[in-house]
Amino acid sequence: MKNTVARYLEDVRRRGDRAVAVLLRRFDGSTLPPRAWRVPPGEARRALAALPRDRRRALEASARNIRFFHEAEKRHAARSWRVTTAGRTVGQEVRPVAAVGLYVPGGRFAYPSTVLMTAIPAAVAGVPRVVVATPPRHLTPEVLAACALSGVHEIYRIGGVAAIGAMAFGTATVPAVDLIAGPGGAWVTEAKRQVFGAVGIDMLAGPSEIVVVADGSVPAAFVAADLMAQAEHDPLARAALISANARALAAIRAAVVPGFRAQCDFVKVASLDAAAREASRRAPEHLSLAVRNPAGLLKKIPNAGAAFLGPWSPVAAGDYWAGPSHVLPTGRSARFASGLSVQTFLKRTSVIGLSRAGLKAAVWDAALFAESEGLTHHARSLEARFSR
Repeated sequence: MKNTVARYLEDVRRRGDRAVAVLLRRFDGSTLPPRAWRVPPGEARRALAALPRDRRRALEASARNIRFFHEAEKRHAARSWRVTTAGRTVGQEVRPVAAVGLYVPGGRFAYPSTVLMTAIPAAVAGVPRVVVATPPRHLTPEVLAACALSGVHEIYRIGGVAAIGAMAFGTATVPAVDLIAGPGGAWVTEAKRQVFGAVGIDMLAGPSEIVVVADGSVPAAFVAADLMAQAEHDPLARAALISANARALAAIRAAVVPGFRAQCDFVKVASLDAAAREASRRAPEHLSLAVRNPAGLLKKIPNAGAAFLGPWSPVAAGDYWAGPSHVLPTGRSARFASGLSVQTFLKRTSVIGLSRAGLKAAVWDAALFAESEGLTHHARSLEARFSR
C-alpha cells in the first residue's frame, strides 16, 4: 500500500486535476468533471434549510455544544502574551493557520458529526479558509448542512488519496492548504503520513478503540452497549473491558452480542489500581470509567484521548454533541498526543525584544556559548554591538 499511495500522490502532484479525475473514477465510480467537484456556494445552506426539523435541531444542538467548548478552550489556552523584565521582552504571538483541509471520511457511513467536530474548532481558531473534502457518494444533505453550520468555505466531492493529494499539493481546481486534519481509513492515513512536510497534519488516526474500567457499580447493559458502540465503527475497531470484579466481568461479557465479542478483550486484574495502570498502558482513544469514583480514578490514568466519567457519560455522547472533538489519538499515541482542538489550527510565533541594557547583561555569556560550539560569526554578531 505504501508504494501505491506514493505513486498516486506523485501523479496528483505532477498532473493535478487529471490524476484526481482518474482516482475518482477508479475508487469512487465518479465521472464528474473538475468544474463539478466544488459544491456551489449556497448549496450547503439550502441543504440545511431543507432538512427535516428534528434532524436540523439535532445538528444545531451539537454545533452549539461543540462551539461552546472550543470557545472556552480558546479563551483559556490559546492566547498571545508578553513578559518584560530587566530590558528583555519575551512572549508569543498566536495566529491561525491560513488554510486547512478537513477530510470527512466515507467508507461504511456518512459522517456529518465529523464535519462539526473538525470545522467548528477551525472556525473558532479564526482560520480564514476552511476546506472540506469527502467522497462524492457520501456528500449527504446532513453533511452539507453540517458544513453550513460550521463555517466551511469550500466543499469538494473528492475522497481518499486523491483528496489528500489535491489539498496538499494543489490543483487547478483545488488550491493547496497548509494543514490537513480529520480521520480516514488506512489509505487516507498513509497519504497523510506521506504528505507531511509539504503540509502539516493533525495526527495519524487508526481504527476506533475504547477501554472501559468497571467495578460492578454500573449496569452491565450500559457497559456492554458502550463496548459494542465503538466496535461497530469498523471490523478493525477494538474494545477492552478491565475489571477486578469477576462477576461484573462475566455479566458484561454475556451482555455483549456474540458477533462483537471477537473485537473485545476482557481483562481480569487484581485491583482497581491495577486496572488504572493497565488502562494507562493501553493509552486508549476513549476511556470509560464505569466506577463509583470516576474522577478519583482518572487521576491515576494519565494516558487517554478522552475520558468519560460514570454511568451517564457514554462515549457516544462524545461522538456527537458533548463538546470536545471526537477526533482523538489512537494506537497508544495518547501517551504523547492530544485530540483535535482549537490549538490544532493555531501556530505560535516566539517574540524576543531586547533593550541595549538587556543585551549587554548577557552578551558575553552568549558569545562564549557560540565560541564553544565553533560558531564564530554568531559570537561576532553579539560582540559587534559592544566593545570589550
